[in-house]
Amino acid sequence: MTKTYRSDALAAIHETASDLHDAGLMGKQTMRKFDELALTPVRPLSAEEIRALRERERVSQSVFARHLNVTTGLISQWERGEKHPAGASLKLLSIVERRGLQSIA
Repeated sequence: MTKTYRSDALAAIHETASDLHDAGLMGKQTMRKFDELALTPVRPLSAEEIRALRERERVSQSVFARHLNVTTGLISQWERGEKHPAGASLKLLSIVERRGLQSIA
């Protein structure tokens, strides 16, 4: 999966920092700071946004769940606001929001 950067300049700086980290010349904490600076953050989605996203893609909760590798019950909980997506699920939802469900199918 490709990373989304705030700008081309920050992409170049982040790539250099990543190489320094891989070579053992930069610590984890410093690399985390570069990640926060350069990478575009993933914003949380509300229950209504998740439901609208699924409806925009014209799929059922079960089909949406299969694409995101989660249970149908979890999709239902997200759409009711009982639980909130995080981590990889939130990242996949943000990709679907920008590029459509076919981008992860």
